[in-house]
Parts: sequence; C-alpha cells; structure tokens
Amino acid sequence: MRHLIKLCWAAALSLTALAPDARADDYQLSHNQRISCSRGLAPGKLNTATCKSYTYLFNTKTSEYFRCQVSLALTRDNKEVINVQTDGGCTKKARIFETDGKYDFDATETEPPNTNSFFGPGGYSIWAADTAAQKIRGCITISSGLGSDISKCLDMTFQ
Repeated sequence: MRHLIKLCWAAALSLTALAPDARADDYQLSHNQRISCSRGLAPGKLNTATCKSYTYLFNTKTSEYFRCQVSLALTRDNKEVINVQTDGGCTKKARIFETDGKYDFDATETEPPNTNSFFGPGGYSIWAADTAAQKIRGCITISSGLGSDISKCLDMTFQ
C-alpha cells in the first residue's frame, strides 16, 4: 500500500511539474501597426528608400509594454541594389496600472515628422482597460524636444 501511495505522489508531482505555470504572463500584439517610407536622392544618381514600422507588445497581466520598431534602408542606382540595411528592437516601458490584473489595450502613433512637427518626432498613445472592471486609462507620450519624453496617464470617468 505504501508503494502505491508513493507512486501516486510521484505521479502528482510530475504532473504539476509538467503543467504550465498558472501565473504565466500573457502577451498581446497591438492591432494598430503602421509603416512609413521616405525616399532620398544622393550624389551620383543614387536613390535611397527608408521604411520604418512599429508595433507594441503588451503584457495583459502586469500592464507593462514594449515599443518595437523595425527599419529597412535600401540604396540603389539605375542598375542594381547597392546596399540593404535593417535595424530594430523593442524598448520596455513602464506599467500602466500599479496592480496585476487582466488587461486589454490598443496603441497608436503620430505621423512621421514633417513641417508641422513642432516637438520633433511626435508621440504615441496607449489605451488600457481592465477586463474585469469598468476601468480605462489613457496615456499620451510626446517628445519634449529637449531630450526626454513626457508621459501622462489619465483614468477615464463614466457619466
């Protein structure tokens, strides 16, 4: 009988070791990706096209998020592609809510810099909602043009 109890305990322990962690974080990709491209002419009839795209990866448990960007630059002349360069990565941002929960979110960015861009490259907004309560927080981050970004969040009121 003791052997049977030990066998059951061993089986239970091995099943719990194989089971996924119940506290594992869930990640959600932003549904609002954008791409922007620009062209430039260089001396010697070279053409350069640069495209950038971004997305956000959101931790639906902790409300931390990452801003991810990828870029590709292509240089060519009239006959061939001379150079292709890629770059990218993700930057971790602060959590939106102080406590863990079950959150949903969306994100968007301003258009790329242009003549109307007073503060440099612009900014982005993040909306996050607690899926278990009537709770929404909107956050806007803009470049101050002085080296650091300014970010503020506001809890929404319901009338």
